[in-house]
Amino acid sequence: MSFELACCLLATLAALFYIFFPGTFSVGRVKTRASYLRERKDVVYENLRDLNFEFKAGKMPESDYQSLKSSLQDEAATLLAEIARLETKADGPRKARS
Repeated sequence: MSFELACCLLATLAALFYIFFPGTFSVGRVKTRASYLRERKDVVYENLRDLNFEFKAGKMPESDYQSLKSSLQDEAATLLAEIARLETKADGPRKARS
């Protein structure tokens, strides 16, 4: 058996195993709703910083700046409220037990 044939056979077996047993492999950590919201919050904060920089550099008119800033702040407030709700919900049963 040649080396190439052995490599092809091994790759085929690995592909078949991956296809027919998809739950066997885990890729990275499982993302929860709270971790997604925290990542999104970081992105919104970064966008706010960039927006402030662009406005202070004179690259953006005042009306556009205020509109974008307001929408980003609303999104950040929504994200923070949902994160707080999830954390309260997660902490609730622990406090009830103790």
